[in-house]
Amino acid sequence: MTSLPIRSPVRILGIDPGLRRTGWGVIDLDGNRLIHVGCGSVESREAQPLAERLRALHEGLARVLADFNPVEAAVEQTFVNKDGASTLKLGQARGIAMLAPALFGIPVAEYAPNQVKKTVVGAGHADKTQIRVMLGVLLPRADPPTPDAADALAIAITHAHHRQSAALKLKVAL
Repeated sequence: MTSLPIRSPVRILGIDPGLRRTGWGVIDLDGNRLIHVGCGSVESREAQPLAERLRALHEGLARVLADFNPVEAAVEQTFVNKDGASTLKLGQARGIAMLAPALFGIPVAEYAPNQVKKTVVGAGHADKTQIRVMLGVLLPRADPPTPDAADALAIAITHAHHRQSAALKLKVAL
């Protein structure tokens, strides 16, 4: 008689990029169970030059990656603002959010904001209050300190639900 392999949980890091504050959320996916591991945000000071702000975001995310050792990561895609300069700065923060896990050898998936909302709440135009309520249902031990941390947990949950198709897309692209 052979024993079945012991499956271990998959640790997922969700990142909600922002130049002022980048939210992060870590969950474990154990079969169909979602387990809250940690969440928070990395902040940069507006008074600093852009390069310093981006460095602060990178260093903060690198600490999160080293502390929690995720094996997969997911980042929310950027929506286009009316203000081009703001969109560009958000894109730069998003680049840092994608680079940090990549430097740790972790694959990074991307999800549109409406897909995150639809996955977590069931409606693509849900508001932040609805997301927070559903986080309480899906991750009862989670108490995100900021809206960015809550969004990051929602992104991690979205990846947990769509990771097989995201992995397939990566294989096809290679």
